[in-house]
Amino acid sequence: MRAAVLRNTGDETLDVVSNAGVVDVEAGFVRVAIKATGVCHSDLSAMNGTIPQPAPAVLGHEGAGEIVEVGPGVDNVAVGDHVIVVWVPPCGKCRYCLDGQANLCSQIMMSAGFLPRFIVDDQPCFGMAGTGTFCEEVVLPKEAVVRVDHDVPWEVASLIGCGVMTGVGAAINAAKVKPGSSVAVFGCGGVGVSIIQGAKIAGAAEIVAIDLVGERRDDALRFGATHAVSPDDLDGVKGEITAGEGFDYAFEAVGHPSTIRGAYDAARRGGTACIVGVGRMEQMVEFSAFELFYAEKMLMGTIYGSADVRRDFDRLIRLWRAGRLDLEGMISARRGLDEINHALDDMRAGRVIRTVVEI
Repeated sequence: MRAAVLRNTGDETLDVVSNAGVVDVEAGFVRVAIKATGVCHSDLSAMNGTIPQPAPAVLGHEGAGEIVEVGPGVDNVAVGDHVIVVWVPPCGKCRYCLDGQANLCSQIMMSAGFLPRFIVDDQPCFGMAGTGTFCEEVVLPKEAVVRVDHDVPWEVASLIGCGVMTGVGAAINAAKVKPGSSVAVFGCGGVGVSIIQGAKIAGAAEIVAIDLVGERRDDALRFGATHAVSPDDLDGVKGEITAGEGFDYAFEAVGHPSTIRGAYDAARRGGTACIVGVGRMEQMVEFSAFELFYAEKMLMGTIYGSADVRRDFDRLIRLWRAGRLDLEGMISARRGLDEINHALDDMRAGRVIRTVVEI
């Protein structure tokens, strides 16, 4: 089968091969025919080393597909089921899963999830974050798939698998945005506009999108932001909305020390700064001991939208069905859509994908 492979960390291109294979389906595993996959910024982060990822690896982690084979002991899905791929699969038994923090479960990710699941050039090959959706088929632990109804379009299902869950979940699960509150969102790519949609669903009164790129600010307004400004204009709108006190909630969806610090500064005294973007391990953010005491702000991180995918994927689909979560619009409005289509054309033709997409 075809697959897009990262040969070495730091490579700027993916090698599209036609000789990839998958490992056998053992007990507790399933084989999924991938029908749609999103291109997420985390794929670039895996390429450049921001996210640790052993190489060689089939990239992609935001996918949906059909179950074509199940191993012994699989009881949650059957052949023919439509599923969303999960890159942080909950085991359902550890303290995190039992304590309402299934997104922090590492039992499967750090064991079966990080074994090589592909064979490329007759050698073992990893899948990104234990998945690898830039391919035609993938073998996954049974916990790494969540069944969805057949009428959910593949493209919609694939977006729920990462970016939408991460962003919407950051607003409604992690920060728990309250009705009537004020919200600032730093970074308006796919995850950023999902945070905006989540804040709107939660009932925020004002949602301010901050981004350097004008087109992304326009996207943010279409998805529910009440204001969209460049970083230089943030103080003005903060004064207008909050009388200069700061926002009830500030989200960072970039993963850079300067924007993390900016989100903390944008939150009011006693407010919440929620860090959603993935930064490099060696990058540091500095705070004074006094300000942490005096401001009494909540500084928090969130991974995968603090979600329990067994529950939250269905919640997002219901919001989409009710017209409260615009996923079709995200498919057409995501930054880099033309580049994605070019990349898919390259993959179909067996050429190298140049990863110029930045979502």
